Amino acid sequence: MMIALFIISGLVLLFLGGDVLVNGAVNIAKHFGMSELLIGIVLVGFGTSTPELITSILATFEGQPGIAVGNIVGSNTANIMLILGVAALIYPIACDKKAFARDGGFMVLASLLLLGACYYGAMNIWSGLIFVCLIGGYIAYCVVTEMQAVKASQHDMMEEPAPLDKKELVKNSGQFVIGLLMTFAGAHLLVSGSIDLARIFGISETIIGLTIVAIGTSMPELVASAMAAIKKNTDIAYGNIIGSNIYNILGVLGVTAILKPFVIPSQIVEFDIWVMLGATALLLAFSAWGWSLSRWKGAVFLGGYGLYTFVLYMMATA
Repeated sequence: MMIALFIISGLVLLFLGGDVLVNGAVNIAKHFGMSELLIGIVLVGFGTSTPELITSILATFEGQPGIAVGNIVGSNTANIMLILGVAALIYPIACDKKAFARDGGFMVLASLLLLGACYYGAMNIWSGLIFVCLIGGYIAYCVVTEMQAVKASQHDMMEEPAPLDKKELVKNSGQFVIGLLMTFAGAHLLVSGSIDLARIFGISETIIGLTIVAIGTSMPELVASAMAAIKKNTDIAYGNIIGSNIYNILGVLGVTAILKPFVIPSQIVEFDIWVMLGATALLLAFSAWGWSLSRWKGAVFLGGYGLYTFVLYMMATA
């Protein structure tokens, strides 16, 4: 009974928190003249990746690297196949060419670095420091390039930026923080209940990390992207997923490795990392094909994710 209550409460908090989070993020973007894509990558992408960070750190310190790494690999796969699939079915997502080259390219780099770590078999303090330095450089580069683009646009249009309303800024910032807190609380309840439920059926920690924990910690991304698609803020939906995948690899695994080095389970190396890389390649191909993620592409994503979860189920019950 308590497990069901945790799961239901978590879902409700995630749904409400995601709506509040997106509203606050969009309004903050308008205050500072920042593009919605930058907000999706820096604020929403980073904020919704915090459940993965907390979960992976806790799992590593509890001696469960399968949950820690499976959480990230599974979350990145779910972000593309499940979350962008749902968002694209709700409303077709436009793919910005410049963002595709910059952010998509960095996502590929992060994914290949994770592949290298998988074949090395572990993440140590030095690899963690490299990952964290790369994510820091990426964030700085995103902020600088996007702000330069905004200033150039304002100059070309001979427009002055709107005066800053400090009261509205405080209100929207508070809304954003409340939305984040709600999604964190909801993710914690959902993951706790889901792990307890899975362990009743004797599922391995790696499978738990790849499925229940991965989907649970990706719920903020799902709700944020779905809400952004409903509101037709597709740059936030697209940027949220790319940014989240980059943060998950470089930020989450980097910080986790610095705090406590860990071994990468063999199942991740042999199967799941390749599914994640395949999903990443498919996202890039679909993005460049017509520069939009249409509803039929979303359906392909969802179908692929359904097949992947079925294979994991067969592996768990074999």
